[in-house]
Amino acid sequence: MIHIPDLAHATTVQVIFCFLAFITIATAFMTIFSRNPIHSAIYLVICFFSIAGHYLLLNAQFLAIVHIIVYSGAIMILFLFTIMLMNLNERHQVHRPRITRLGAIVSFCLILIVLIAIFINSKPIVGGYDSTGEDFQSIKVLGKILLNEYMVPFEFASILLLVAMIGTVLLSKKEKLK
Repeated sequence: MIHIPDLAHATTVQVIFCFLAFITIATAFMTIFSRNPIHSAIYLVICFFSIAGHYLLLNAQFLAIVHIIVYSGAIMILFLFTIMLMNLNERHQVHRPRITRLGAIVSFCLILIVLIAIFINSKPIVGGYDSTGEDFQSIKVLGKILLNEYMVPFEFASILLLVAMIGTVLLSKKEKLK
């Protein structure tokens, strides 16, 4: 038998999920369709925070905090620096030919059709999950797995970020006039 507090908790979680889903989708569309690049970056930050809210609803606190630190913090700062360095607010943008727009629309529609087909043909998960009894939300367990089993990909990611940072600095340097 379902108790009243359980039902109230379930509806509260559903309402919070729907609210976060609306914010996520709305800010994602506003990111794409905004003409001002600074506004797009702000909408993207709001979208990242709402995604972190979804992680909290899934009881993945560590992922939510890492998501906020990495995406909303570091990546968005890099985006904003790039936007400011490239001075994208200027109205000297070249208009793209219609064939480019048509290609983008066609590729978007094809990807959408493939994703819908995958979603329709996927089978629901029946039964329970096998549990090892280990708490993967523990930072200690995550650290052991990340730095033992996934050490090489972790280091490759750090090297990739370092190369991207060096490339940004080199691109932003102005040449000296002689």
